[in-house]
Amino acid sequence: MKKSITLLFFVITSVVFSQESTSSFSLQEAINYALKNNRTAKNAARDIKAAELQKWETTATGLPQINATVDYQNWLKQQVTLLPAELTGGTPGTFIPVNFSTKQSTTATATLTQKLFDGSYLVGLQSAKVFLEISKNAKEKTDLEVRKAVINAYGNVLLAEESLAVLNRNISVLEKNIFETTKIYENGLEEEESVEQLQITLSGIKSQLKNTERLKKLAYQMFNITLGLDLSINSKLTDNLSGLANYNSALNLLNAEENVENTIDYKIAENDKVAKELLLKLEKSKALPTLNAFINGGYSAYNETFHFANSNQKWFGSSMFGVSLNIPIFSSGMRSASTQRAKVNLEKAQEDLTETQQQLKLQIAAAKSDYQFAMEDYENKKQNLNLAERIEQKNQTKFFEGIASSFDLRQAQTQLYAAQQELLQAMLDVINTKAELETALNEIPKN
Repeated sequence: MKKSITLLFFVITSVVFSQESTSSFSLQEAINYALKNNRTAKNAARDIKAAELQKWETTATGLPQINATVDYQNWLKQQVTLLPAELTGGTPGTFIPVNFSTKQSTTATATLTQKLFDGSYLVGLQSAKVFLEISKNAKEKTDLEVRKAVINAYGNVLLAEESLAVLNRNISVLEKNIFETTKIYENGLEEEESVEQLQITLSGIKSQLKNTERLKKLAYQMFNITLGLDLSINSKLTDNLSGLANYNSALNLLNAEENVENTIDYKIAENDKVAKELLLKLEKSKALPTLNAFINGGYSAYNETFHFANSNQKWFGSSMFGVSLNIPIFSSGMRSASTQRAKVNLEKAQEDLTETQQQLKLQIAAAKSDYQFAMEDYENKKQNLNLAERIEQKNQTKFFEGIASSFDLRQAQTQLYAAQQELLQAMLDVINTKAELETALNEIPKN
């Protein structure tokens, strides 16, 4: 009975494990999953959190700061001071050594400091805010790239799966053709070359099949990495290549407004310019005076031996308030050079922003062109496949009727196989070029 229960437990566990190690995804589900679990996307989210903490870190430097110190001193050999001997009735012109402190002492002090004015602190607050915005822009850019990578990885898996299905169908047809041709040859109605021609074609297709099987495994692994899954997870894709190609054939996207200012790359370049402006302000602020205030209080105790923890130990209190004004006067041109360098960097950032704007316009135009060509090529490849299928069917009929040669049949088959792969690639190109255009326009469908 115990053995049966143990066996049942292992069977249930293996079934549950098998279910847990298999994940099914539509394309949109894969995108949603990757945006949360892709390792690059997660690190970009952590960068935002770090920027938020840095913003508070910068803010806190201008708020009251309290520090405490505890000092303990033990004179291994006490310092002496010489006093004129006549003070104690001694011989004039001579000195007597005197110790003015006890052998051991302890001091505990607490100090509160507060910035009253510091130009660099004000610039620092603005910079922290801009840095947070830059981190958010980087996260948005990362999400766009992750989305595009998922679409590419998903499409590559579907391409491999579809290619395997097509190759297996072709192999079945070829094996049937070889069987029939061999029978005809054995009856003396066909030449041996006809069988050999078909065998050459079959060998090439089988070689492609093996290579595609290897590519399929790599495609699934790349898909898992892109989503943030373990390589051992058995992923299952629920969409198909033709369905996605038809869904992504949306001509309205070609008429989308080319608002470059809304693209993430433009925002990044613009924030870089703002950051350079703040660096210039920071260098200028270093010529301004700084004003700080402090107040402290503490207690000190003195003894010849270590008895500071005793209740009868006397402690002497003290406190002090002060203000510190630091006025920069002369730096031998260092501050001026730093300011001029920051100004040069700002001019470069302005040029980069203009260059980015022009490059983005060109990038969007190229992406639209690529997408339109991909859709046109997709329609063309569908027509070519229909023609190639008809040509291959006609040549197959002619071959078995003895009208066409084996070379003609092989040529028609090779043309058909090429048309099949070209159509699959055209489907993938439609999907990928649309993703590229959406990324360039920063127009992501809300699903």
